[in-house]
Amino acid sequence: MPAIAEAPAYRGTHWRNGRLLPLAAALLCLPTLIPLGATAWSWTAVDVDLIGHLLRHVLPNATGNTLALMVGVLAGVLLLGVSTSALVALTEFPGRRPFALLLLLPLALPGYVLAIAFLGIFEGAGSVWAETLRISGFRGLAGLVFVLSAALYPYVFLIAREAFATTGLRAIEAARSLGLTPMRAFWRVALPLALPWIGAGASLALMEVLADFGTVAAFNYDTLSVAIYKAWYGLFSTTAALQIASVMLIFIVALLSLESLARRRMRFESVGVDTIRRLPLGRKARWAATAWCFLVFLACFALPVAWLAWRASGRLDLVDGRFIGWIRNSATLALAAAVIIVVLASLLASIAHALPTRLLRTTQRVATLGYAFPGALLAVGLYVPLSHFGSLAGGGMATALAGGGVALLLCGYGVRFLAVAHAPIASSTMRIPRSSLDSARLAGIPRRGILRLVYLPALRSSMAVGALLVFVDVMKEMPITLMMRPFGWDTLAIRIFEFTSEGQWQAAAVPAMVLVVVGVLPIWLLQRQTGRG
Repeated sequence: MPAIAEAPAYRGTHWRNGRLLPLAAALLCLPTLIPLGATAWSWTAVDVDLIGHLLRHVLPNATGNTLALMVGVLAGVLLLGVSTSALVALTEFPGRRPFALLLLLPLALPGYVLAIAFLGIFEGAGSVWAETLRISGFRGLAGLVFVLSAALYPYVFLIAREAFATTGLRAIEAARSLGLTPMRAFWRVALPLALPWIGAGASLALMEVLADFGTVAAFNYDTLSVAIYKAWYGLFSTTAALQIASVMLIFIVALLSLESLARRRMRFESVGVDTIRRLPLGRKARWAATAWCFLVFLACFALPVAWLAWRASGRLDLVDGRFIGWIRNSATLALAAAVIIVVLASLLASIAHALPTRLLRTTQRVATLGYAFPGALLAVGLYVPLSHFGSLAGGGMATALAGGGVALLLCGYGVRFLAVAHAPIASSTMRIPRSSLDSARLAGIPRRGILRLVYLPALRSSMAVGALLVFVDVMKEMPITLMMRPFGWDTLAIRIFEFTSEGQWQAAAVPAMVLVVVGVLPIWLLQRQTGRG
């Protein structure tokens, strides 16, 4: 985002006189603004009895649980993410290069898949392994914090590793030249410099905690996301769901403010890691670093995946025509969402690059805010106003919107994941020189031709990356799909939710393993782009 704001103004009248492109960019903001408008509108019709019920029986418990969970996960992701990123980026120890990739792999596991594995390991019955490792009381706040920390610490690891590798090594070298020991240089210089980056990673992890539905549902732990779902499907009140969502918006605004503050305080330096040696460790410290990284990898990825593979191998009878149908539904939705979202993200980034005005930068920012909105909020925030619109329109549109539909589902995915595809594509537009646009304009190439001849070749690889990331995210997505899918349209994520709701942990392991395999590919791609080896 900062790089987009610094783009020099393009002076070509060919683009500046256009009116349709800014209008098209503004239209892309509408789906993001609809849930916010619906949430505000819900307070125009206050039901005193309903508000009293929410204040007495729902909001105190759900808000307190959400806060407690966020505090616990914050501590967990900081412990795991900062310690491992500092070791990998700043020091040399056996296995450092492989751990740069292995410690990212938990990103491939949705939180609800980790929940299945750990609940099966610690509370499952009928196996020697489960009996040996049984821990009483795992299905509580502590267990939930452990599972979500294991799933989300890579956000901190990835961003903090970049900070330590770019600024930390040089800062420690300078501090050591002034007489500080390596450890004191880390605590007094490198860690404070990395705090904005760590804060940005932690805010992303907390947004995921706020958005999570499948993991907390598996633990029977009521948060604001679960309260929205229960208000809709338990109380049959979309107004109550929207009013609960308005409380969630307070958390979202706080986290977005934290993320924005952290990004403004980031400072970028030349890398130069080839000329600066990582810190040598003593013999015991080297093997202690290896042991800690291996323990984190074992607990957060290897052990749960091994359990899933073992349990899935015993239920291969599930792989029948219906199972193929779940895969087909998941892949169809993910593929359609990836194509649509990448096209929209490419248009948005190209328009903002060609016409870098303040209005378009704001439009771009608003259109990509949806990544911060939890799926439960998006589902109810889009469904209610669009179903009212369908009722006014009448006919087939009313039937389609009232019953949910693939189009409505794709709209929800678009709001939630537009930022995922937009980030790599917008970064690639900054590599397109203005002289190329000027040359194309002077040659008399029309606007569509410039998009085809200039932007498309330059953005091709980043569009592929964005499509892959969106594809995997949609394959794993649960709350929007659960609340907005057409009747009978089951996906792998939905079947995992339904199996776990019925206590069929072994059956849930089969679709979970498919999601794990699909999720590993973008992690490898991400490491290729960001890893420093």
